[in-house]
Amino acid sequence: MRWWSLANFVSNAGTWMQLTVQNLLVLKITGSAAATGLSISVQAAPALLVSLLGGAAVDRWHRKLTATVSQVLLGTVAFATAALVALGRLDLPELLALAAVTGLIATVDAPACALLGNDLVRTEDVPSAIGVGSLVHSAGRLAGTALAGVAVAFFGTAAAYAANGVSFLFVASVIPFLRPVAGSGRQAECRAPAIPEQRGNRAPAQDMTVREGLAFFMRRPRLVALAGITGLSAIFGRNYGLTLAVLVTGPLAGGAGAFGTVSTVLAVGGILGAVLGARLRRPSVRLVGTLAAAGGLLQVVAGLSPSLAVLLVLVLPMAVVETISDTAGTTVLQTDPPAHLRGRVLGVWGTISTAWGLGGPPALGLLMELAGARGALVGGGLVIAGATAAGFALRGRRTAPTVLLRTEAGEVPARPELSTAA
Repeated sequence: MRWWSLANFVSNAGTWMQLTVQNLLVLKITGSAAATGLSISVQAAPALLVSLLGGAAVDRWHRKLTATVSQVLLGTVAFATAALVALGRLDLPELLALAAVTGLIATVDAPACALLGNDLVRTEDVPSAIGVGSLVHSAGRLAGTALAGVAVAFFGTAAAYAANGVSFLFVASVIPFLRPVAGSGRQAECRAPAIPEQRGNRAPAQDMTVREGLAFFMRRPRLVALAGITGLSAIFGRNYGLTLAVLVTGPLAGGAGAFGTVSTVLAVGGILGAVLGARLRRPSVRLVGTLAAAGGLLQVVAGLSPSLAVLLVLVLPMAVVETISDTAGTTVLQTDPPAHLRGRVLGVWGTISTAWGLGGPPALGLLMELAGARGALVGGGLVIAGATAAGFALRGRRTAPTVLLRTEAGEVPARPELSTAA
């Protein structure tokens, strides 16, 4: 697990180096902000369209081999991009094509690497492993963003792509030496079919179609609830790079330096949240919902901040709550399904989360146009907290115990208003 964490740190640093310079490269080639947004959307589009197939591939194929091959392919694409940049042969069509290929490979790589990391620890330690992964991601983002400027300044834009290619090959070289814990992942025995209605019809190992994974997800209320909670948070509460940037530079009259300070506090909060999230033992959807509601209320107060100092005090717990919620939700998502269905469940999640990622910023931008930055933060936070509370109340009514009244005709269910008296 230590080697896997080190490999992921190197990989995340390389990825953020590339992401940092890619937008600048598109702007340099086209001079268009719209083209920059298009490049991001093109890379995300495969996850929206074929994540289900990628998840099915992870369930069918040998996990370590799948992760190794996908890392090598991603490294090859990064090296090809670096070569084209160095030779001055990279135009927008080529860049968009390479971005699309990267996104396509990632639909297999992301679930394969996520589940491979879980295979390295005991089941009770999976939340800790996911928390460590979140911590590694945050640290890699900080390191990669800083190293991108150094690489471009001394070696040119192509160096960032080449460094990312090296990082992928480093991960690929580590994977063959990893030893999954006995009884984890694909080694675990699935004693019951994934969907109760199919019990006795066929063995779980035969349920390898994309449809089986989608059906499991849709018939699992806790996963559907998790998707709803996370979707609301992603659209109305997670785009702090947009909402807080407008709040700081607008109503709070700050500049780029002030927003940089806010971003730094967000990053620190993310690291603290990852450390705390790693201590979770049995996270639940209820915990995710509670944290989402708490984050929504903090967001409401942040939207009403009278000064930058007050906002900075609130930003830290906002980031901590968000990261712990992410860790809890990811743990539920990756451990709730049977082992033979986890790749496809992650594929379903990839499609859903990509839709949030593509649709959230435009919707939030429209909300800010209508209500301003403060109104978007306050309104979004109230939507998250209110919807979560309503969901808890609805679930409480559905799961209320049935009270039986003994009558001459036998035992009959009592009316809800009689339950307490009975």
